[in-house]
Amino acid sequence: MGVWLGTLFFAASLTPSLVPRDVLPQGLLSGASFALGYGIGVALRALWRFLGLRDIESLPLGRLLKLAAALACLGILSAFLWRASAWQDSVRLPMGLPPVEDHRPLILGLVAAATGTALILLGRLFRLIARHAARQAGRVAPPRLSTLAGIAAAAGLFWAIGDGVLLRAGLHALDASYSRRDARIDDGVAPPSDPLKAGSVASLLRWQDLGWMGRAAIAAGPDRAAIEAFTGQPAQEPLRIYVGLNAAEGMEERVDLAFREMLRIGAFDRSILVIVTPTGTGRIYPASQMPLEYLHHGDVATVAVQYSYTASWLTLLADPTYGAETARHLFRRVYDHWLTLPEASRPRLYLHGLSLGALYSDLSVDLFDVIGAPFQGALWSGPPFNSRTWRQATDQRQPDSPAWLPRFRDGSVVRFTGQENRLDEATAPWGPLRIVYLQYASDPVTFFEPNAAFRAPAWMRGPRGPDVSPELRWYPLVTFLQLAFDMVLSGSTPMGHGHLYAPEHYVDGWVAVTEPPGWTPERIEALKRHLRAAIDAG
Repeated sequence: MGVWLGTLFFAASLTPSLVPRDVLPQGLLSGASFALGYGIGVALRALWRFLGLRDIESLPLGRLLKLAAALACLGILSAFLWRASAWQDSVRLPMGLPPVEDHRPLILGLVAAATGTALILLGRLFRLIARHAARQAGRVAPPRLSTLAGIAAAAGLFWAIGDGVLLRAGLHALDASYSRRDARIDDGVAPPSDPLKAGSVASLLRWQDLGWMGRAAIAAGPDRAAIEAFTGQPAQEPLRIYVGLNAAEGMEERVDLAFREMLRIGAFDRSILVIVTPTGTGRIYPASQMPLEYLHHGDVATVAVQYSYTASWLTLLADPTYGAETARHLFRRVYDHWLTLPEASRPRLYLHGLSLGALYSDLSVDLFDVIGAPFQGALWSGPPFNSRTWRQATDQRQPDSPAWLPRFRDGSVVRFTGQENRLDEATAPWGPLRIVYLQYASDPVTFFEPNAAFRAPAWMRGPRGPDVSPELRWYPLVTFLQLAFDMVLSGSTPMGHGHLYAPEHYVDGWVAVTEPPGWTPERIEALKRHLRAAIDAG
């Protein structure tokens, strides 16, 4: 039973999911899938014997049935390994990637065998400990109760080691690694000389305290000269405020520092003001900000406060609330001051975030608190699957719209788009508050489903997204593992797929949310080409 279920799980793991998998992660996934199926099969057989039911070996032709099953497993393994490359190509080719190598099945099988063996040996160690604990418990308890006690003892020991020792050591090592990277100063990025730049001599923020991601955000283009060179019109130098973790001791102090820096450089005097919530690593992707600064000729100020320097998944694991608190405090400080400004002359206020930043940006504001004087809108890209507003709009979408590109009510407040601009499909004009979600159908960060272990996600039903394999199918438990691996690999896709959002796809979102004047469709298309060339070159 263990080998049979393990083979089926292994075979299902070779089928395509949302993002391409190189041979090593595919081997790890397939080996883990085999071990999971094997473990379930062994557990079922143990339960069968525990209940005192008749074993297959005692049946007539029982050995012959086991041999036939073994041969069937070999046939399934061979057939699915042979098909594995074609399945991967069905994901790779729509993303513009070359086909996989001819020797892939051999390497994949070896990696999967090593992974599965290691995990099965770990499972046997679990069984050995459980049996030893059961024998000890058997001195004072009946056999079946002692067996349950042994399993519980082994599970408790493994949990204590995994959660208390291995996980803590792993988190500590990862935290130290990300901390060193955040403190690194790139020799190619010099402190700015412009007094309006964060980190300059005149700034309230020291250059070395911005962190690696903060320094990159401040140094990123475009500058005034680049905007004028492309548009042929006068422009201003974009204002960017970024407060790193090391800039102040606590969250409230960092928010206060950001606000005072905004006042110093005149951020509230610009036409567009954007509160950006970074990702878990503290990163603000230039691809998301460049389009807005071009569209408004540099008349833009952005402000961000770092809440973490670790990967988003690690931030969620270590402290899932801290980022939301930072985003909430920053919004409230900026919004309260914004309300005091004359309505006719104050800047238009927007929110933005990518990935975990989109989740925390959404959580930074309660719409009921601002309904009397709403900010102008938000552009959230690659929202995680548990984002509050995204989840509500997706679940309540119009029935004839797919889950990967929903249409929410009449489209007057919330609209969705992807690689192809779909923001004009709404049946009603925009209201005073505009929210745009930029998402790719192949983004596992957005379309991971915790319930995928037991039922097919809604985005698998109906027509597929433009970069999702038509060969993708749902399999119990295995699809959950595939999507979990996909989230880890979500940044390994080409730009414009998975979790890597291309600058040209931000353009339509910022146009819809901010309505920049004077931009014809031809000029917008030219800007998209210019931005893509700039990102590819840099």
